Amino acid sequence: MPKSPTITHLDVFNGDADGLCALQQLRLAEPVAPERVRLVTGVKRAVRLLEDLPTPPAGTQVTVLDVAFGPNRAGVERLLAAGARVRYFDHHHPGPLPALPGLEAHIDTAPDVCTSLLVDRYLGGRQRAWAVTGAFGDNLADAARLAAKPLGLAPAALEALRELGELLNYNGYGERVADLHCHPADLFRALAPYADPREFAARAPLVDTLRQGLAADLARAGQREPALDVPEGVVVLLPEAPWARRAQGMLANRLATAHPERATAVGVMFPGGALRLSLRAPLARPRGADALARRFGGGGREGAAGIEALPPAALPDFLAAFRAAFARA
Repeated sequence: MPKSPTITHLDVFNGDADGLCALQQLRLAEPVAPERVRLVTGVKRAVRLLEDLPTPPAGTQVTVLDVAFGPNRAGVERLLAAGARVRYFDHHHPGPLPALPGLEAHIDTAPDVCTSLLVDRYLGGRQRAWAVTGAFGDNLADAARLAAKPLGLAPAALEALRELGELLNYNGYGERVADLHCHPADLFRALAPYADPREFAARAPLVDTLRQGLAADLARAGQREPALDVPEGVVVLLPEAPWARRAQGMLANRLATAHPERATAVGVMFPGGALRLSLRAPLARPRGADALARRFGGGGREGAAGIEALPPAALPDFLAAFRAAFARA
């Protein structure tokens, strides 16, 4: 019986648009035979992807994309100690970054940068259309349009990249993979053959599934009255349901885009009453989301962050802190 091919690469990526499009760029520019790569991913909020990763053989190339360094520090150190090489691309607050042999870190927390744009920088723009798609998906519309300028795209083509980025991002939201329309690893395998994201958008049946699902979920979310609607921002709370978990991030992005001068928070209820919150700083002043999230046990980046489990009793304190964090001086 022939031996199975040896796994030489571990590709670890966030299951949202930014992680998918960052990896797509790298694998188009640096192909590796699929049978030699293990994909490690999950729902968007699965941030500790290196924690339970089996220790690979020495010499394995581990590429990590759009996964916060801080929660995975111990995993990185374990992989390096075993002789793996770790290449890390991310834009979330990393905490102190160690200088360790075998670690190649490309981390930039600027509010107008996402992982897809970091990979685009690394590759010198060789797969720019996918970087633009990822930036749109991460709700960095201005940065996406700026990156797209050298491509000379017609408005309809740019709109196709925007929609695809949003749909890929939508697919990553959920508490568990069963909430999603498609497992992110399977979604990446579907993307992999396409050098041009517009071709994928036009040909893949999954795109229509995501488009219809997003419209239905946002329609239900739009029926909820805000829990807070003030000059500083808006807070919407959604019930415990798969559609609410899928809609959470996209609703937060849509509200942030519609009201660029105001902050946004969208919470989803979980058993016991705890809230999982997605935060967006005002697009006009994209700072402060990560600092607010860390006060309540969460994290993220300056423009967008999250809180995993806000106790019901802490909601009044959060609402007060939300208003204070984004009040204009």
